[in-house]
Amino acid sequence: MIRSVRSRALKRYFERGDAGRIDAEHRTVVGDILARLNASFSANDMNLPGFRLHRLKGVYAGFWAVTVRANWRVIFRFEDGHAVDIDYLDYH
Repeated sequence: MIRSVRSRALKRYFERGDAGRIDAEHRTVVGDILARLNASFSANDMNLPGFRLHRLKGVYAGFWAVTVRANWRVIFRFEDGHAVDIDYLDYH
């Protein structure tokens, strides 16, 4: 279940359904990712074939990422069965 979202664009999309600040080519995938995160209790629940789940290192150590498109990712952590610190970015 989603507890906190860092990205304003993701927060608006998740809470209001307003995808205006999400790239038009990413909206469907980002919506699927948010829905899955909201239904998940651990990072392993996000391990679906198209999402390409992977653990991050360095500055983002402790975070997991799933691919949106090209270099764009949704990153997140899990605490006590809740998805937290969710962000939408190109960290490459």
